[in-house]
Amino acid sequence: MPLLPRKPHLMAACLALLASATAFAGDAPDCKVRLLESLGWRFVTVDAHEVSIEAGTPCDRADLAQAQAAGDLVVRVPSDLDADARARLDDQLLQHPATLCAYDFQLGDATRRAVDKLVANPGYRFSGPQIGWIGFGPTGAARDGWTPIASFGRGYRPSDSNSRAIEAFYSGHVRAECGVGRQVAQYATQAELYGRDGFDAAFDADEIVIGTFNRLHDTRSILLGSESGEFTRDGLAVSASREGRQAFMGLPGFIFHVLDRSKLDDLNNQAENFVVYDVDAAAADALRAHGGFEHYNERNIAIWTLARTMPVYRPKRYFERLLFERDEQLRASLPAPAQATLARLDAELADPFYRGFRVYVHRQGVKPVAFHIARLLDRNPRTPFRIELALHNLHTTLFDRYVRYGLGACGRG
Repeated sequence: MPLLPRKPHLMAACLALLASATAFAGDAPDCKVRLLESLGWRFVTVDAHEVSIEAGTPCDRADLAQAQAAGDLVVRVPSDLDADARARLDDQLLQHPATLCAYDFQLGDATRRAVDKLVANPGYRFSGPQIGWIGFGPTGAARDGWTPIASFGRGYRPSDSNSRAIEAFYSGHVRAECGVGRQVAQYATQAELYGRDGFDAAFDADEIVIGTFNRLHDTRSILLGSESGEFTRDGLAVSASREGRQAFMGLPGFIFHVLDRSKLDDLNNQAENFVVYDVDAAAADALRAHGGFEHYNERNIAIWTLARTMPVYRPKRYFERLLFERDEQLRASLPAPAQATLARLDAELADPFYRGFRVYVHRQGVKPVAFHIARLLDRNPRTPFRIELALHNLHTTLFDRYVRYGLGACGRG
């Protein structure tokens, strides 16, 4: 599929970025080339009169190695290209949609490193809002590098080092609900992307705020506060599905109830906040074919409708065991009519999206969407659930800051 040009508002933002980045780069004319090469672009000098940008389709690849093996991200540069033309070429490439895909490879790797560390910490537990939004245990927030900015555990910012504050969630004893879990995963992704020292240098402490989502709006948070800048609004993943699997890496989202609160049995599971951990090729193809999430939100209603006809007696974790774990004994115990319904449920959940679109939810870890749909049938059986992406700035403000930081570091070096 051909790559799409960046949206006009993103183009304008990128042009402003390039203008400001020139000052950072100083007398290092190769800084843009080095940054582009670090993202995966390969420059080949050729005996020709025209530049040839062979971007390929990197967003469809599993990783940068596969993209380069397929011949993506290649620029053939005439040997006699003058300095001004070369500068224009570098600026063009920084605006190229393939550069965003190349950045998404790094963003995906950073997300997985961050999430793997969060999941590996047994001291990072779940708590419902009713016992405090965020809890740092008997030693308090200060020992873990956080300073409260709101009562009842509803807001914190790093007290000194940003990286030390994130480390508390990697190795400390902390309790939080899944909304904070999503925020921590998003900040930790930036920490992994920049590295410890870079994360501390690139962001002010009051830009790294955790708490209720409403609290973040009144801060300088890079997620939802005054420093968040320009958001991408792609709730149903129409654009991301069109662009390819790498366009989903690290994106925040949520799975939430369709019917009103009177239909909820478990308020602590009325929604699940996530970041996208990985998307396999089959899931990406299915999303592209169906134009995003809305098709699957309709299928979620069909799954819920079928599930309501299953036997009334349901042991603990019934649908999770039946549909996701595929408990043989439980499946064999169903009467004939339920067996027929089970076959239809299996067919719905066999779609590649449900199996190959994997998300991180605190404290469920990394699971495919099928797990969450089955789990929520158990927790809140009187309402279907929808999946949507949240507002995010990964491909706008945070991408631009990453480029600016890289150019600045090169110039200073």
